Amino acid sequence: MKSNFNSRIPWREKLEKPQEPKLVKIPASMTRFGKGTMLIPTPKLVDELLRQVPKGKLVTVSEIRKRLAGDFAADVTCPLTTGIFVRIVAEAAEEDRAGGRQWVTPYWRVIKDDGSLNPKFPGGEQLQARYLRGEGFSVAHKGKRTVVKDFEKRLAVLH
Repeated sequence: MKSNFNSRIPWREKLEKPQEPKLVKIPASMTRFGKGTMLIPTPKLVDELLRQVPKGKLVTVSEIRKRLAGDFAADVTCPLTTGIFVRIVAEAAEEDRAGGRQWVTPYWRVIKDDGSLNPKFPGGEQLQARYLRGEGFSVAHKGKRTVVKDFEKRLAVLH
């Protein structure tokens, strides 16, 4: 599937870029997320977590952030970088699929906290919905959003 966003650097290269997670003091502009320390994760950490979400289960970005914060004894995980890194994982997975790889990171199992799909994923909500339906999920339009029906019953808890 062609990406919605062209990048000069291959997505796989962005995913595997050598970098370390960082713990920083929560900036004043982000105190609405909490006080104390904030984890800046890496795309590789996000990829490793998404690979743990089994078929038939879903995970929210909030759950990913909560798990990462716990792993690094941080108060919160940066929502901005986490969102960007989920996108990098998704784009790299589709790049891998286009290259003939059979098994890719199941990024389509990541939904928003309200059960809606991610329009920024490769192929937009349509492709994510197709993958989810292929795994037995019911997907419907709710206003302008596309959501997974009864998603709460299918949420994974990351350990």
